[in-house]
Amino acid sequence: MHLLAATPGSLDDGALPVDPGQTPAEVVVISAADSELAALSAARAEMADPPELRLVSLMHLRHPVSVDTHIATCAAKSKLVIARVLGGTGYWRYGLEQYAAHLAAAGVAFAALPGDDKPDAELWDLSTVARPDWEALWSYLVEGGPQNAAQFLAYARAMVRDEADRPALARPLLRAGVYWPGTGVADLDTARAGWTAGAPVVPVIFYRALLEGAGLNPVNRLVRELMRRGLNPLPVFVASLKDPLSVATLEGLFAAAPPDAVLNATAFAVGSPDPGEPVSGASNRDVNPLAGPAAQGAPVFQVVLSGGSEEAWESGTAGLGPRDIAMNVALPEVDGRVMTRAISFKGEAYFDAATQCPITAYRARGDRIAFVADLVANWTSLRRSAPAERRVALVLANYPNKDGRLANGVGLDTPAATVDVLRLLAAEGYRVTNAPTDSGDLMRRILAGPTNWLTDRAAREGGVTLSLIDYSAAYARLPWDLRVQIESRWGGPEADPFFVPGRTDCGHFALSVLEFGNVVV
Repeated sequence: MHLLAATPGSLDDGALPVDPGQTPAEVVVISAADSELAALSAARAEMADPPELRLVSLMHLRHPVSVDTHIATCAAKSKLVIARVLGGTGYWRYGLEQYAAHLAAAGVAFAALPGDDKPDAELWDLSTVARPDWEALWSYLVEGGPQNAAQFLAYARAMVRDEADRPALARPLLRAGVYWPGTGVADLDTARAGWTAGAPVVPVIFYRALLEGAGLNPVNRLVRELMRRGLNPLPVFVASLKDPLSVATLEGLFAAAPPDAVLNATAFAVGSPDPGEPVSGASNRDVNPLAGPAAQGAPVFQVVLSGGSEEAWESGTAGLGPRDIAMNVALPEVDGRVMTRAISFKGEAYFDAATQCPITAYRARGDRIAFVADLVANWTSLRRSAPAERRVALVLANYPNKDGRLANGVGLDTPAATVDVLRLLAAEGYRVTNAPTDSGDLMRRILAGPTNWLTDRAAREGGVTLSLIDYSAAYARLPWDLRVQIESRWGGPEADPFFVPGRTDCGHFALSVLEFGNVVV
């Protein structure tokens, strides 16, 4: 079979076999975490006497042929192979089984380590190193950071060279804390020194792993864009939103600096799809620090640090890949987070010739970061405004051709729900006037105006109107090429079915809109 060469900086989904193109070495490290590979690459470069090292992304070893090739050309001829696998044997069963079998036959030491801080008996059973060595190697990677990365390599070197002296045990690092661009790990006072007095506070939450490698570029740029919009960003790194120390850190920071909005860049969900379902013996509100009392009801916006390449995202028709959709879009919605944009993508930072590994990092996408910063600025402004000043739109279905499907919702009484929402808004201080008394009243008002029922639309006098002059002024602000596309497909504004020619003016559009003060339906 013809194998593709692993392209430096490329991101492989395992659909095609690739050859990482590596030669044997003293130590081979396999990891799915790009930040971990970057940290080990940097640590090796700083060591006076580093082990001969190969680093390989597990993403390049998803295909069985890729596994077989790497074992034959590199791993089985090396001295120590360390594979760190998030998700256990079920995530990479073929790879783990093949490395374990072939390395044992070749007399090469093998350490299969968990990708998180939870022990995994199955991974230990596949390993051939001594238990103290297995636990020491694992602890260095669990704690993370430059010093532990260097100690990890020194420990591996001692193993393959049979050195009696072993490095000190892993040094625990903060599992969560404040980060500030240019400073690194900081505290709340450091962040406040760069703030504007009285401006909205916007925590930016991201994984601690980004501190280890070249992963902070999108965070730094997001912080800068928020500050340009007069906001007070509070970058916070966490091990996980389920980690008790991380939760306590967030709650303490939220209490000291109440958030107006939260930007979250961590993946997955904390809670359950059922808000009333217990999660580990507690409710979603109890276990989710972004929804708990300390967050004071601040809206939470999800930003995506995509694991895919910008080229694949830009040229593809489906946008983000399946892995990103599951981890960073679908599951976070379970916690009620509002999806924004993917603000960065993976790309090659540099090729490390010494470890024969492309080191990848997040590359920020400026226009997406600007969109997110604008969105959050608007939401914080809205949140600080009085309810009576806010304008709300409730959008109901207006199916083509049949008025019988107006405001349709399968299994729902949408008109009644709309009336209830209007009442609730009024009770909360929103300016709601002339509201319908019940669902029947609402439907009568809707049917008095234009709908997609064509037969008597012109005779209906309800709804609101938009003059052609006002429409044209707004339309003229659109890009020229977009207007050309619109008119080539739909014709000019006067060709719209909702356009009504004027007798004494240029005419207007009759719109299916009902106004109730500052709330429209």
